[in-house]
Amino acid sequence: MKWCRVQTPDGPSFGVVEGETVALGEGTPFDGFTRTGKTLPLAQARLMIPVVPGTFYAIGSNYRDHVEKMAKVLGREPVYYERPRVGYRANSALIAHGEDIVKPADSTDEFQYEAEIVVVIGKTGRNVTPDEAWDLIFGWTIGNDVSERTWQRSDPTNIRAKNSDSFKPMGPFILQGNDMRGMRTDVRLNGSQVHSFDTGNMIFDPGDVISEISKYNTLSPGDVIWLGTDDKPHNLKVGDVLEIEITGIGLLRNQVVAETPGR
Repeated sequence: MKWCRVQTPDGPSFGVVEGETVALGEGTPFDGFTRTGKTLPLAQARLMIPVVPGTFYAIGSNYRDHVEKMAKVLGREPVYYERPRVGYRANSALIAHGEDIVKPADSTDEFQYEAEIVVVIGKTGRNVTPDEAWDLIFGWTIGNDVSERTWQRSDPTNIRAKNSDSFKPMGPFILQGNDMRGMRTDVRLNGSQVHSFDTGNMIFDPGDVISEISKYNTLSPGDVIWLGTDDKPHNLKVGDVLEIEITGIGLLRNQVVAETPGR
């Protein structure tokens, strides 16, 4: 089952995606969803981020090829961690499918994307084992971890480099289920494919990551965990359109625009 979150005249509403139609309802997928009988053509739906997370986690250095290539970009030796490297991201940076990524006026040419699969948590959990962790997963969505690399070298908290407004496109849908076997991530820049990788080829799989977080933090329905990216991304410039497609989930598309006064 695929879920989305759309803007309606009555406010945001979750919906079930059925072909080219969205079946609307009341409540959320996490605490009880009741269909109202109202539907909306998917093509006419104003898609929002598919969930507003209570806590927004992100994992770095989780694909070996990315670790090695980005070490060269950042001018350092590759580091392989013994445990998942967990951080936080800002909800204020989230934007939906189709919304614009705003390139700050003082950012450099090293303005890049990171194509990531995102875990959406569906149950409360604390101190779970890696095997138990899979039962906490509600489903999967897509994230684009936009990053300013020049800032990243001197920004230990990533407040600018990864958390500026519009730096975290997410969506368009949540694919319900905890099985990610066979998923593939394809990245297209201005219509041309630039990356394609096995989504599950991680150093730490979702069970490992969820278990590690749950040792210290209670996970709650609606929390999200971005699981990292593979390969080395290209620079983005104003006017570029970046598309990330992951098997079964859908396609996340966003255009890069220049920062203007008041934007």
